[in-house]
Amino acid sequence: MLMTFDPIHTLIMLIGLPLVLLPQLWVKNTFNKVSQMLNKRGITGQYVAEQMLKKEMITDVQVESTPHFLGDHYSPQEKMVRLSPDVYSGTSIAAVAIAAHEVGHAIQHARQYRPVVWRGAMFPAVSIGSQLGPMLLMASLMLNLFTKGFSEFAFQIGIVGVVLFSLAVLFHFVTLPVEIDASMRAMKILKQDNYLFEDELPQAKKVLTSAAFTYIAAATYALLELVGYIYRLYMMSQTREE
Repeated sequence: MLMTFDPIHTLIMLIGLPLVLLPQLWVKNTFNKVSQMLNKRGITGQYVAEQMLKKEMITDVQVESTPHFLGDHYSPQEKMVRLSPDVYSGTSIAAVAIAAHEVGHAIQHARQYRPVVWRGAMFPAVSIGSQLGPMLLMASLMLNLFTKGFSEFAFQIGIVGVVLFSLAVLFHFVTLPVEIDASMRAMKILKQDNYLFEDELPQAKKVLTSAAFTYIAAATYALLELVGYIYRLYMMSQTREE
């Protein structure tokens, strides 16, 4: 038996792919433009990151370079701020902004910012749910499609899958305030500690804003997927009652 056309999946893909890809293109384009604008003080991302950590009296976090383009991140387990080469050694406005953002995460962790605590507590369950949830949902749909005698069992599997995938979706939305707060902390520090001049701050904000939209897009796409799975489960329940 051939798989039938799934209009819900098609609609999610048509909406979701541009939703995810366009912000990624935006952040790369914005970074490429602003990375050509050297900051007037000539400071590197490494310098900004280390000075911010020092001023915040966070002594157990180190700063190092990572070879991955736009692979900048903070690892709370390793207590490490990792910056890509263009950020670590770069003297652009973009390099300073991104370095400050990643240190913003280190500050959140040190100050036990609540959404960071929640995200950390959720991570073990989310890592399972994000992988196992969709697998159970697809197994449920396939089982219901090909073996009508197991529709009740398929429905129960689907419910478990939706619950697990819901945790992954919730994780995306908990991540949003974490990322936005890190950028707000970064912009505040860049301004008050004079790492950037007043006329350089709007360019730094452009970089951080475009990056934030990638997280918003990912969360929205995950929510769309969840709605699609719930709709399929609802249709399955209607079939069971017939």
